Amino acid sequence: MSERRATPLIAVKQTIPPIRPGAVQRQRLHTRLHSGPATRLTVVVAPAGWGKTTLLSQWAHDPAEKRGIVWVSLDETDDDPIRFWTYVLTALQRSVTGISDGLLNALSTPGLDPVDLALPTLLNDLAALNSEYVLVLDDFHLLNHPGIHESVEFLVGYLPPSLQLVIASRWDPPLPLARLRARGELTEIRVRDLGFSPTETTELLSAVGYTSIADSTATDLCERTEGWAAALQLAALTVRGARGTSAAVPAIRGGERHVLDYLMTEIIDRLRPEQRDLLLRTSVLERLTGPLCDHVLGRDGSASLLRELDRADLLVVPLDPGGEWYRCHRLFREVLLHELRISDKSAEAIVLARAADWYLASGHLDEAVECRIQARDVTGAAELLRATVPYFLERGAVSQHLQLGGRLPAPTVLADPGLCLSFAWAAGLSGQFSRMGPWLDAAEPFITDSSPTLDHWHSPRGALATLRAVELSIARADTERAVASATLAVEFESDAAVAGFVMARTVLGAMLSFGDHCEQAVPHLAEAWDRARMLRLPPLLSLQAASILSVALLETRRYDRLRRLFADVAPDVRSAETLWGDATAPGVARLRTTEGRLAHRDGNLIAARVLLRHAVELARTFGEAPGLVSALTSLAEVELDDHDRAAAHAALLDAREVVDNDPVLPLFVHRLETVEQRAGRRAVQQARKSGLLIEELTDREQSVLRALATRATQREIGANLYLSINTVKGYTKVLYRKLGVASREEAVRQGRLLGLI
Repeated sequence: MSERRATPLIAVKQTIPPIRPGAVQRQRLHTRLHSGPATRLTVVVAPAGWGKTTLLSQWAHDPAEKRGIVWVSLDETDDDPIRFWTYVLTALQRSVTGISDGLLNALSTPGLDPVDLALPTLLNDLAALNSEYVLVLDDFHLLNHPGIHESVEFLVGYLPPSLQLVIASRWDPPLPLARLRARGELTEIRVRDLGFSPTETTELLSAVGYTSIADSTATDLCERTEGWAAALQLAALTVRGARGTSAAVPAIRGGERHVLDYLMTEIIDRLRPEQRDLLLRTSVLERLTGPLCDHVLGRDGSASLLRELDRADLLVVPLDPGGEWYRCHRLFREVLLHELRISDKSAEAIVLARAADWYLASGHLDEAVECRIQARDVTGAAELLRATVPYFLERGAVSQHLQLGGRLPAPTVLADPGLCLSFAWAAGLSGQFSRMGPWLDAAEPFITDSSPTLDHWHSPRGALATLRAVELSIARADTERAVASATLAVEFESDAAVAGFVMARTVLGAMLSFGDHCEQAVPHLAEAWDRARMLRLPPLLSLQAASILSVALLETRRYDRLRRLFADVAPDVRSAETLWGDATAPGVARLRTTEGRLAHRDGNLIAARVLLRHAVELARTFGEAPGLVSALTSLAEVELDDHDRAAAHAALLDAREVVDNDPVLPLFVHRLETVEQRAGRRAVQQARKSGLLIEELTDREQSVLRALATRATQREIGANLYLSINTVKGYTKVLYRKLGVASREEAVRQGRLLGLI
């Protein structure tokens, strides 16, 4: 992951854009941006061409701004929560000392919702900082994913004073602006603020146009363009070198589009043919660099042309101090692209296809797929996605694979069984098991003995049967049909040289183990684990095999063999926990649970408790219901043997809530019920039945009750639980009523009496 994040293509999106030559210093707006933590959010909202990025770049370089500036430039490809937060957290880590490495590692675990772990941890890290920072999200309007909007709203809602958020967008971001405005926590810079004044217009024309201009002419131009920065910039370039400035300016008339078309025509006509060709044909690309432009244009020297255009301030701006990457302003790109489509209808697709090849050769597969989608090369994009689940898996970006697939036309996906299986596999690997069924249903009618083979599988039938078994087991808790499907998968996946061999046997072993047939499961799981090591499969796959084998060995009392397995797998487990932290793969959670159960059997309650509490956090983070129930139930058994009934009850209540809200296989439910009976069958329900408790407590109420038992103030409780102080007070009142008490001390005493804390 670190190698991928360090590439220039990604790093340039986290660099404050250099100040453009001739840019006018707009101190009146800088003063508003210097507002500091008094307003947690600043929005700079205006249509294209009003100078949002230029303003923020100037302000970020202003020596008067003492806070650290963290910058993220966004584009359409970032419309995925994991990808978005990877960029944001990478940028924060590069600039802010004290941001945990585990945050970024957590995002590389498929299926993790950033709000579940990364954002609360980030907020805690930020709250501990002594310095102040500003996070700038430029071009936020390009992001439409609800998950991104929800997570940014969560961030804004709990921002500590150490961080202020600045969002630049063409329209209002879907955040609670009205509420923030009413609280005085919002700074707004809009079109009326961004419009150039006559004085600023004079400065701009003088700096960019290399000529002086009369105040009356500047005022006239300012009125006709309404202070529109894009038109004024182009007007300055138009009058540069003109014989009479006052003669050139009156030609600028009409609406925004007319002004833009006129000015662009004036400027483009002055370009040398090679400059014009570069700008027109590369207008389809978001970012430009010399080697990429050389490849798509089929010539050399693009880097020097880009530097020339930059020095002349002609439509391109550098994205990094080294001048390797550039961009053309989006508004100007639209005009150039419009002209390209008129002059050469086939050029756009050709350039995008060549760009896709360049990105693919450079190791940026996601950008390659994006280019093919933009080029309407649906077949090419589908072929790449079908064959590249491991690429996204190794980079912790399986959700991005699904997001790119979601942009393909539905008929294309549904008519391609290989692609459907690819997305079903990606969904399963990312923990989105409920999404597997529709893709498997779509693929099944098209899969025959003559279907083309799939990468990493011996047979399409084997892939379908393996993935179906997973979906039946976890999404539907149908063990019998899952075992039948997994048995069929093993028959089809007979080639020991491909990953499908390991996956089919791992799934069959899991289905047998979950069906309480561990003796039958051991041979399949042992074969899968041995082959996974020989093939050097990614940890997400190999640790799954090892973890389920560990359960089967424990249940069949093969303790010596189990200890050897733990020794063999220890390096991989340590590596996974180092890479992913608390967000590690479900296989690690299962291994830690089995290790804790073995320590419990050996009579080492201290080690067992440590291992099982760790396993609970791992399973909770990843969100796998069976693994979480197993870890909690095992922990409750240890707490009972150590005579801590309150801790045992808390673990059992947690496990029962999971069972009541998620599909969990009968084996795990039965084991939970057994331990519940030993513990007294859920203390809360017993207390209610006996009349000691008026109403059963919700999970959130129990969390507040446990917090009341500490010395934390209500404000501190709210911060720890990410609740407002008024919400904490509301929960406290409800708790008092349900417990039949009138004070915090009485609530804690009653909670302990009932075994709730």
